[in-house]
Amino acid sequence: MKIKWVSYPYLVWMMIFVVVPLLLVIYFSLTITDGGVTKFSLANYEKFFEPIYIKVLLRSIYLALISTVFCLALGYPLAMILASKEMSRKNFLILLFVLPMWMNFLLRTYAWMTLLERKGLINTFLSYINLPPLEILYTNEAVVLGMIYNFLPFMVLPIYSVLRKIDPYVIEAAEDLGANSLTVFLKVIFPLSLPGVVSGITMVFMPAVSTFVISRLLGGGQFTLIGNLIEQQFLTVGDWNFGSALSIVMMILILFSMAAMARYEKDYEGGGLW
Repeated sequence: MKIKWVSYPYLVWMMIFVVVPLLLVIYFSLTITDGGVTKFSLANYEKFFEPIYIKVLLRSIYLALISTVFCLALGYPLAMILASKEMSRKNFLILLFVLPMWMNFLLRTYAWMTLLERKGLINTFLSYINLPPLEILYTNEAVVLGMIYNFLPFMVLPIYSVLRKIDPYVIEAAEDLGANSLTVFLKVIFPLSLPGVVSGITMVFMPAVSTFVISRLLGGGQFTLIGNLIEQQFLTVGDWNFGSALSIVMMILILFSMAAMARYEKDYEGGGLW
């Protein structure tokens, strides 16, 4: 690139809106105010390792993992259906699938509150057919359901993008060699789709583990996830130092998970796992 000056506005933008805020968060996480005097300390990180906060982190990871597993179980077959060459009106179906993502995230979550509440549409239908109502709202199940609904497209689209690029002649060659449908899937299709699976898992797990809107609305404040805890430190408690430390810890965990996924994807891309 002989005209490197074209990138300068982007570098300035990143410095102002990415690097500088990140440095401020790191600064707040490493400082405490004692008697009106600000001094450097690791007390905020030490506070994080108290049992109550570790429990919040583990609950967040647990629910995020459950949501990711369900998104993979639902998303992979759907991606295969969309990528199938026999599927007609494929673009229209993809549009219908992506269309809810054009709505505001908060509105989509409020819609699930309307569906799941005691006198909501689901329980109204159940009572109409003489079935007992479901007590799902303000439970872990409601939070997981909200995560699956909001993040499922992030699992489907990367897998679909990889599946549609698989050379059909590779599948035909496996069938010509006597492989049945299950063998073709296990030995050819799934290994070749691993990059999309890894990308989908990363794109679902990261927002799921740090979400606070879904847990606040569908969880009803019955329990706290790490995203809610960070929000409370900044907006309610006013402890920016501890909130910054929590944010840095979450950032480190997410970066480690991304690095692990990227390494896995690099090692096993193209079916190397098999």
